[in-house]
Amino acid sequence: MVRVVTFGCRLNAFESEVIKEKLRHFSDDLIIVNTCAVTGEAERQCRQAIRKLKKENLKAKIVVTGCSAEVHADSFVKMREVDLVLGNKEKADIKKYLVFDNVLKKKVDGIMTDDNVDSYMITGFEGRQKAFVQVQQGCNHRCTYCIVPFARGKNRSAEPQKVVEQIKLLVQKGLTKICLTGVDLCSYQYGLAFLTRSILQNVPELEELSFGSLDPAAVDDDLIDLIGQNKKILPFFHLSIQSGDDTVLKKMARRHRRQDVIDLCAKIRKVRQDATFGADFICGFPYEDDEAFLNTCRLVDEAGIDKLHIFPYSERAGTAAALMPQIDMHTRRLRAKILRDLRKDNND
Repeated sequence: MVRVVTFGCRLNAFESEVIKEKLRHFSDDLIIVNTCAVTGEAERQCRQAIRKLKKENLKAKIVVTGCSAEVHADSFVKMREVDLVLGNKEKADIKKYLVFDNVLKKKVDGIMTDDNVDSYMITGFEGRQKAFVQVQQGCNHRCTYCIVPFARGKNRSAEPQKVVEQIKLLVQKGLTKICLTGVDLCSYQYGLAFLTRSILQNVPELEELSFGSLDPAAVDDDLIDLIGQNKKILPFFHLSIQSGDDTVLKKMARRHRRQDVIDLCAKIRKVRQDATFGADFICGFPYEDDEAFLNTCRLVDEAGIDKLHIFPYSERAGTAAALMPQIDMHTRRLRAKILRDLRKDNND
């Protein structure tokens, strides 16, 4: 029996579904932990879960994969509970690595050189009414806080026709609500508006189409026009904002500024009066003084953001921000709480 435990993003959720289907005939007692590396706390939770899973399933083999396994393989190799460590590249071809002996195997192998997107098509999405569909992998940008490009590699995209075929298959199985997901969704190679239009034209049975996290700097007028034209597009848009202060955004190497967020929300509301917005924010990033933090709080109201997904800043070794002057953890957590309280009933 195979069990897959998933941490982190929607992309991981999709990939976990792929793993389940690829291993549906695997008879060994196997637990696969699909990890997240976005924060130190996320990695801590992964390690804690592995220990608990082994304690409750002494005979099971435990395989660790995903972003944390890619960038911090050694931390899992050292865990006595772990039998095998695989990177994101190996995740796509997991079957061939499931050969166990008494020696712990480490199979992390240069995701940065991978030019492909796994083309496997899932036939369902266990326990969900909405399916996530991977359309893009990797990221060519280097936001100073982000470890994900080191775990996922460069930008690469699934072919539009393959995406349409995958969605048709899921809709036939009764999953008529689809969310497009990727590491950097707005950098979809063939154009996110083009892909969206292709899906809506070729899958008329689809009831609802939504997007994962959107980069405010890369939502173009073509996509906004399409949002206004087609009511099957869910009028909720989650934006990767991170800060409402321009100085901090520059230090983060983000490509947008606070006014860009306000203008984008206004443009979308102009074509969809029922539009609502969510956003990611990082609190306590280096150089965020009290005024910079207040600018973030003000932006929530000025842009009319309803749902907040908030992280205290977490240093990631190997990123540029880890070398910047750090704000104490108490202040980071306090600011995160203050920001959460602005939308207490609408936080992730």
